[in-house]
Amino acid sequence: MVQVSDIHFGGEHPEAVEAAVECIHAARPDLVIGAGDLTKDGAQAEFDAARAWFERLPGPQLFAPGNHDSPFKGPVEIFERLFTPWRRYEARFGEPDGLAFRDERAAVFTLNSARGAQIRWNWSKGAVSRAQTKAVARRLAAEPAGRLKVVVCHHPLIEMMGGPMTAKVRGGEAAALAFANAGADLVLTGHIHAPFVHAYPYAGGCTQAVGSGTLSVRERGVPPSFNIIEADEVEMRITAMAFERTGFSVWRTWAVNRRPNCKTDDP
Repeated sequence: MVQVSDIHFGGEHPEAVEAAVECIHAARPDLVIGAGDLTKDGAQAEFDAARAWFERLPGPQLFAPGNHDSPFKGPVEIFERLFTPWRRYEARFGEPDGLAFRDERAAVFTLNSARGAQIRWNWSKGAVSRAQTKAVARRLAAEPAGRLKVVVCHHPLIEMMGGPMTAKVRGGEAAALAFANAGADLVLTGHIHAPFVHAYPYAGGCTQAVGSGTLSVRERGVPPSFNIIEADEVEMRITAMAFERTGFSVWRTWAVNRRPNCKTDDP
């Protein structure tokens, strides 16, 4: 799988975005995942640019929206954000919540953690409802043992220690616990603009939170990057590919055991 997020078309890094096309094709992924913030301001032209770029990448593809993927600049855009926040996104990338990809090796489910409006000052922060959590947990639990089980959303459900920004997801910790107990292997997110991998402190530490970097000019201490994810019956390998000058190279790698060999001393 390839995991990209926070491309922020309208504020993308042009050289990195162009070089990523060749690099992603070379990876020959079974699935390309867009984990939100595909645009900068949710503008029509930005969505058109994002759609055109993804059409240059291999398929199949699966998407979840981010907080930047609903319009918010201008009175018409504010009205749309309040009442039809995902209309522009849906026209290019499909339903914002509850999509799935399955093959004989993996099952991947999307979750919309972004909100057009919330009862708090900072609408960029995430939220997961109880209904969303229950729906995804049921789908995870229904998959057969041995199949890689993956959740995709934009906001990290549990804060990354020492990260460059916070997600403050309402309902995030409850969702992380439910997904771990339901057998999730990976929860793929964006938002932070820096790649990371860490285990949830639940269900024996067998669920890994995996964040991808940005392909925009909004770097936060890490070059433009995306993730390549590989898995076999024994382990999962996450490689963060970073753009330097003219192309992508390996920035960091993680290898983590899969169930049941992931067990830690946690209860």
